[in-house]
Amino acid sequence: MSQSSNNFQKFINAKKNSVIKEEYRQSKKKAKKEKAEAINKRFEEKRKLKAEAVSYKTTHTKTGATKPEQKSKVESVEKKTQATGAKFNEMPLNKFLAHCGVCSRRDAVAIIKDGKVKVNNKIILEPAFKVNEKDDILFNGKKLFVTKNLVYILLNKPKDYITTTDDPQGRKTVLQLTKNATTERIYPVGRLDRNTSGVLLLTNDGDLTQKLSHPSYNITKVYEAKLDKALTKADFDKILSGLQLEDGEIKADSLGYVDSKDKSVIGIEIHSGRNRIVRRIFEHLGYDVKGLDRVMYATLTKKNVERGKWRHLSEKEVRLLKYLNAAQKKISPKDKKAPESKK
Repeated sequence: MSQSSNNFQKFINAKKNSVIKEEYRQSKKKAKKEKAEAINKRFEEKRKLKAEAVSYKTTHTKTGATKPEQKSKVESVEKKTQATGAKFNEMPLNKFLAHCGVCSRRDAVAIIKDGKVKVNNKIILEPAFKVNEKDDILFNGKKLFVTKNLVYILLNKPKDYITTTDDPQGRKTVLQLTKNATTERIYPVGRLDRNTSGVLLLTNDGDLTQKLSHPSYNITKVYEAKLDKALTKADFDKILSGLQLEDGEIKADSLGYVDSKDKSVIGIEIHSGRNRIVRRIFEHLGYDVKGLDRVMYATLTKKNVERGKWRHLSEKEVRLLKYLNAAQKKISPKDKKAPESKK
């Protein structure tokens, strides 16, 4: 059976869409379980290293010991702890803003360059300027503090809502749907355009936002597209083999008819973050996308979350997101230049 046939079969099923998606998720369940076990092991190692560092440092301070071997052991443990990301002393200013829950690290670059941030009473225009928690950092006249209470919310976005924190034109935003979810300041990870529905993550975790938004992490997204007419087999194969768009070649990771009796409903798996890429793929071939729904983002699905509703992620879901394998196959250089944007 050809690769095209395999991808075709993945989406074919006469059952309800919810059953189809569940079966699709089950195909990756084993890999996710192994990943979760590896993550738990890594967390245990980090906690152990941190505990050892505290223990040795406390002992060394109280006893005043100066034995070279003890000092060496303390330094070794501390270096290992730092290497695992257990603590930090300073960070770039745009990263600091993200940690404070102001916005994503990418959006913070524009805020800083606009002169809206002061460090120790001086306007800083360089996003990479190094700061630490001892610095007095102001944004729009308000002092910023690193967010300690990290929040992760999954929203099943409906149509007619825009993926921004606010809108000068007064249009409805996704934050209006999650206003009762938390008192922390959260923001969307990536974007879904106004007419696209489905899985959207909102958080105040700047590090996670940066990781999920950067093309090198090869984050997978699965969409269900409703076209104005049936997708032909010829066009089906073109999407899998690759299309030449105005900003370079693009091809789907996987493609299939969701319902074998209605070939205008298409399932498409893709990792590219280029602007409106899913819609542009079909429009390039002469199709009008009547509806677009994101059913999976990274490891997240909208299972048991009604349209317009939200829920907090579980601890396990957060761990899986934070330790997604960044060593997966590399994507094209053109994709690396384009951050996550509207679909």
